[in-house]
Amino acid sequence: MSDPLLIRQVVAHPLRAVLPTVQRTSQGDWPALEIVVVELRTESGLVGIGECLARRGAAGYARFITDALAPKLIGRSAHDRRALWAAMRGVLTGRGGGMLVEAIAGLNIALWDLAGKAAGQPVWRLLGGIGRGRVDAYASSVNWADQGRMEAELEAALARGFRQVKLKVGRPVREATAWARRARQIAGPEVALYVDANWIYDADDALRVGRVLADEDYGWFEEPLPPDDHAGYRRLAQHLPIRLAAGESDFLAHQSAALVADHVLGLVQPDVARSGGITETWRIAEHAALHNVAYAPHIGWSGAICAAASLHLAAAAESFMTFECMVFDNPLRQALCAPLEGDVARLEEGQLVVPDRPGLGIDLLPDALERMRIKE
Repeated sequence: MSDPLLIRQVVAHPLRAVLPTVQRTSQGDWPALEIVVVELRTESGLVGIGECLARRGAAGYARFITDALAPKLIGRSAHDRRALWAAMRGVLTGRGGGMLVEAIAGLNIALWDLAGKAAGQPVWRLLGGIGRGRVDAYASSVNWADQGRMEAELEAALARGFRQVKLKVGRPVREATAWARRARQIAGPEVALYVDANWIYDADDALRVGRVLADEDYGWFEEPLPPDDHAGYRRLAQHLPIRLAAGESDFLAHQSAALVADHVLGLVQPDVARSGGITETWRIAEHAALHNVAYAPHIGWSGAICAAASLHLAAAAESFMTFECMVFDNPLRQALCAPLEGDVARLEEGQLVVPDRPGLGIDLLPDALERMRIKE
């Protein structure tokens, strides 16, 4: 008996989009973004789509997918998601991570999209949905820029109806803490504010910033330290009365597992387009729930497929806290697929509606795909 989900072709599309407004974090400016979109085409004609986080060098990712990973999938059944994950992970010997796992992420997302389409069910239901029809969302993010721009972006987020907003901060510490106090004045006491430092501090400076954030009733302090500085995170957790958040820079579940199990982190934030796709990200979310630690998907500067996949994970995850709703214009998120999911344009009273179409519930727009393709 033939398998309708037998994979016959893997297509990788490297994409690039120039942003209408340059995005700025403590790590620098980003005038343009890149991703890789993958298509898995099957014997039955069903096509699954996925997305890899590849902010730079997307053409290299696409070649790696075509040359190294596609042969592990062609001729195999899309039903065998875990077996295919392991087969792809084994392509590189030794301690695989980084680009390999980000590339796997896009293919794994596409496998889940295929599974949902074949079953006629949304992905969140395949995950054993917890019954959420809507998810709470926060505005992300107010850039680390000049005072006037930061204030304008915060006020714009509040005007859109957000009751949760994330701010970027950086160096020097005195300016970061002054901005945290000013933002609280603008937002008032009823708005939940969060801070993302993009791992710019060492532990001593992070303590200085974190104490001010706690005094101003901020909800979390995200990536204050480099992701591998586990000793630093433990020190912060011992001395700061604020929830620490991290995980977007991790690739696999084991990298944040100890910090979650020990409650050093109060919020884990894997990015489905980096953390090995839905299969590995779901493992991270389930581990967080096991230890009563909150989960919030990271989306950042990714595209429409990452946003949709993250929305399905948010709908199903037991310890889900809030959804990162990006508020800056990004063609990779806003113009690549239809319908638009997980985007600020779909916000209703601070919440986003969960898709109910089969699979991820979105389709690629061929014209947009061609327009943003990186020409080699």
